[in-house]
Amino acid sequence: MKQVQDYYFHKAKQDNYPARSVYKLKEIHKRFKLFKPGMRVLDLGAAPGSWSLAAAEYIGESGRVLALDLKSTLTIFPAQVNFMQADIFDSGPEFQAALQATGPFHVVMSDMAPSTTGHRATDQARSAELIHAALELARTCLRPGGGFVVKFFMGPDVQAFGRLLRTEFDTVKSFKPHSSRSESFESFYIAQGFKGFKELPLPDPGGSA
Repeated sequence: MKQVQDYYFHKAKQDNYPARSVYKLKEIHKRFKLFKPGMRVLDLGAAPGSWSLAAAEYIGESGRVLALDLKSTLTIFPAQVNFMQADIFDSGPEFQAALQATGPFHVVMSDMAPSTTGHRATDQARSAELIHAALELARTCLRPGGGFVVKFFMGPDVQAFGRLLRTEFDTVKSFKPHSSRSESFESFYIAQGFKGFKELPLPDPGGSA
């Protein structure tokens, strides 16, 4: 397994991606055909930027990616990617304005993960908070028929979250990419065919013109 880990690490360097995680998204796209040219994509937990770069390749110059992360990144993005340093739990007016300007989205994807403690139950609980926050945001800005990709840590609440997704999307699959480390208890839900749509809130009429 050490050889497999080294393979993806070195492949990322060779292919000029900032992290090996890019191959997880590439496997997901190969399997589920998420992206098409011209799409608009929201990338949550984007730093250091590998998923945003890959999405930009798939959607082309006519598409747009809005990328969000607590951490900053030195990655240089193409023109169709707008990276913002912000907290999904405390997104300010700048992020809300960017949602308005870029969305609604064809795909919302989240590679967010908590800072791990080594205590599995704690890490699972923190992961559960993140996946629910990602879904809550996706509900407000996904186009009808859109897709939702979210990383989760295996735990007692995962099946209930999957059932919730199935009430809001036509198809929901769990998938662990080959490029995930075998010892990791991460996996992904890929939900497609979003059934509902809520308009983004209108700008504050008392704000600046």
